Amino acid sequence: MEKPSKTLVNIHCCGDTHVGQRREDNEDQFLIADLNKSMKVQQTSLGLSHQTQLLSRSQGKLLLVADGLGGHSSGERASSLAVDGVANYILNAMDWFLRLNDENEVELIEELKTAFYHSQTVLGAEAEQIPQRRGMATTLTMAFIVWPHMYVVHVGDTRCYLVRDEQIRRLTTDHTIGNLAKNVEADQQRRVLSDDDTKPPESISSALWNVIGGNDKSLEPQVEKIVLQVGDRILLCSDGLTGYVNDAELEAALVSETHPQQICEQFIAKANSLGGNDNITAIVAKIDSADHDPNGCETESSSLESDFVLTQADV
Repeated sequence: MEKPSKTLVNIHCCGDTHVGQRREDNEDQFLIADLNKSMKVQQTSLGLSHQTQLLSRSQGKLLLVADGLGGHSSGERASSLAVDGVANYILNAMDWFLRLNDENEVELIEELKTAFYHSQTVLGAEAEQIPQRRGMATTLTMAFIVWPHMYVVHVGDTRCYLVRDEQIRRLTTDHTIGNLAKNVEADQQRRVLSDDDTKPPESISSALWNVIGGNDKSLEPQVEKIVLQVGDRILLCSDGLTGYVNDAELEAALVSETHPQQICEQFIAKANSLGGNDNITAIVAKIDSADHDPNGCETESSSLESDFVLTQADV
C-alpha cells in the first residue's frame, strides 16, 4: 500500500436532498460526518469545565447516500435504517484505522463491508417484526476517506464519481438486471447468443439485484480503493440526479469554482426542471490544499500525519 502523504488538505463537503416534482415522500437519505478521536474530561485542574469533550483535528470523512425502495414509508424507513446502521457500526463496533498500514488495510475493507451486512441484518429484523415492511430495501453508496485513501463501498444504483484533471470517472456499477445480463454475455463470448438470450425484458432491465434488504438476503458489496490527490472532486448521488444530468454536465459543474453547496442546489434545480420524477440527492466534496480559501464552506483539515490537536466541543 502507498505510504500516506503528509500533505495537509481541506476536504470541503456539502450535501442536499429534495423530494422532486412527482413524489409525495423523500425516500433518499444522506450523511456527511467527520472522523475524530475524542476524549471526555471527567475532572481536571486545567480550567476546563467538567464533562467537556475534547476533539482531535478531523482525521477523515464518512459520506453516505441511500435511495429507499418499497414505496412510501417503507422506502424512507429502509434508507434511514441503512444509513443509521452503517454510521453506528463504524462508530461503535469498528476500529477506525485512522493510521493505515499494509497489515490492517485488508481488515479495514472487511469491516466496511461488515457495516453493510450489519445494516442488512437491521432491516431484516424490522421487516420480521412489522409485516407491512417486508420487502423494503435500499441502495447505499459510501465513501470512507482517510487521507489520502478513499474506500468506496456500494450496492444498488446510487453512484460515486471522481473528477481528476477535468476528467470524470464513475467508480461504482449500477447493480441492475440489465447490467447483470451484459456481464453474463461478456462471460460467454465463446457461445453464439441471440439478443433474446441475454437481454432481459425492458420492464425489468432497470430492476436492482443487489440491495440492502428486500426478499433476497444475499448481499455483494462492491469495494473500490482510490488514492486521492489535491484537486480531486467527488460526487455521491441518487439516480434522481443521474437520470436527468449526464456525465459531461456533472463534470462541468464539479470542476468549476462554485461552492459545493451551490453545486448541489444547481444539480437539484436542473433535475427538477427536466421533470423531477424521483427524489434527488447529492453530496459534493472538493479536496484542496490547506491554504485554499473555502469561501465560507464549513470544512475540516484532514491529515494522517497531523498531531493530536485538541479543541473544545460543545456538549
